[in-house]
Amino acid sequence: MSTMTMPGVPVGGFKTVGQIVATNEMVFQAGQNGLAIAVELLSSHTSGAPVVDSKNELIGFISEFDVLKVLRANKELSQMTAEQIMVKDRIAVTEDTTIDEAVKLMEEKRLLNLPVKREGGVAYSITRHDLLRAWIGLGLDIESGTP
Repeated sequence: MSTMTMPGVPVGGFKTVGQIVATNEMVFQAGQNGLAIAVELLSSHTSGAPVVDSKNELIGFISEFDVLKVLRANKELSQMTAEQIMVKDRIAVTEDTTIDEAVKLMEEKRLLNLPVKREGGVAYSITRHDLLRAWIGLGLDIESGTP
């Protein structure tokens, strides 16, 4: 893993998912309205998010592709729930997962986001953007241009 030395980046670079600042904190709730989900994805410019039950346990994932699939099937989003739209694969990592393992999983499964589980359920998702930023050793401040 090749990294740059930057303020706020651990010596030797980022090693695990838990060390990086994720940019996708969106999580959908079971029973959430499909149209509301689509609007939330659009308004946040987020490509997808995990779906959790009342215990904050991962039950699926909804991406923009999943919403588009529903629309192509001529179904009414406003009449659908998260469970009717989501993919039921429960692919996730923990904060101890290495960045290398997370990148490999996202590449193999062709994922844009990867839910991160913590004790108590799903905490957030990491994106390919988050992993790329961490891999080359840049902090979140790269977007703002400030250290």
